[in-house]
Amino acid sequence: MTKLNQIVAVEKGVKAKAARTITDGYHTVQRATGLSGIARTYRPRDEEGDALPPESTLVQTKVDDIVTEITADLGRLFDVTATKDATNAVATADVNVDGNVLVADATVPFLLFLEKQLVDIRTFVSKLPTLDPAESWAYDNNSGVYATVPTQTVRTKKIPKNWVKAEATDKHPAQVEIFHEDVIVGTWTTIKFSGAVPSMRVNELLTRVDRLVEAVKFAREEANGTTVVDRSVGSAIFGYIFA
Repeated sequence: MTKLNQIVAVEKGVKAKAARTITDGYHTVQRATGLSGIARTYRPRDEEGDALPPESTLVQTKVDDIVTEITADLGRLFDVTATKDATNAVATADVNVDGNVLVADATVPFLLFLEKQLVDIRTFVSKLPTLDPAESWAYDNNSGVYATVPTQTVRTKKIPKNWVKAEATDKHPAQVEIFHEDVIVGTWTTIKFSGAVPSMRVNELLTRVDRLVEAVKFAREEANGTTVVDRSVGSAIFGYIFA
């Protein structure tokens, strides 16, 4: 018994052969010289006239032969495609992850679609922003994001001060130099917030995606093992066209 995966395996080759046949046939019938033939004989008017040999050109291309070849190859393609589509309609399998059926009775086209989408989803998940590992983070329920432990830093301000280099005398005023001194005037308390996620969360999501991809592949292989629903439509179609 033929399986769906066997039909899928030959479909590409059948399609390519049919395309070549109809393309070659189209170009062949455009060359009118191959479709024409001739036969000529010569008879002089009297016995003293020249005797010339007969001339002939054989027909090299027959439309019926081209039509026969095209209908055979296209008919095969029609049969294969109809059989594949009819089988795809009944070939199903469950997507099962750890005993949980996430998708029941999934068809092969949907499983192929899902497998491709999961590749894009995995790429998206792998690029999710993660929290800076240099900080200590905890989820803050009030803000709905992650927050760091509060840290404190001082704020300083330059305060001008006088330095008496020389005391005043009865003859000279005091020599005073002004300089600035950094003085602590306050304290900053800083909490950093982030809408990113922990790297462990990203790794967990990637693991889930990978397991789902594996389950989809298993389901696809199971569905592809379905016995085909044979369909023969080519002979009817071309029997009508070229009747």
